[in-house]
Amino acid sequence: MRVILHLTARPDTAEALKEVLLHIAEQSRAEAGCNCYLVLQDLADPCKFTLDEDWDSPAALAHHMTLPHTQQAFSEGVPLLARELDMRRLVVIG
Repeated sequence: MRVILHLTARPDTAEALKEVLLHIAEQSRAEAGCNCYLVLQDLADPCKFTLDEDWDSPAALAHHMTLPHTQQAFSEGVPLLARELDMRRLVVIG
């Protein structure tokens, strides 16, 4: 199961959001069920970030969402956003 999140920080909060994202990525990579957790930053607009996550199953993702570091990342990261985050849950079909 893949999760793609698109996040846009305000110009004054981009570095802070970057730190939040790098921290949750490090912790999430150590979780059972996490196959990959990438943090990407747009070269043309450094306020734009993408998270690319690969989980073993919907249950692994559901467990991830309940963990303290995930809850902390949302509580710290959401106030830094310029607009609502775009989160997509996907399955590979080809």
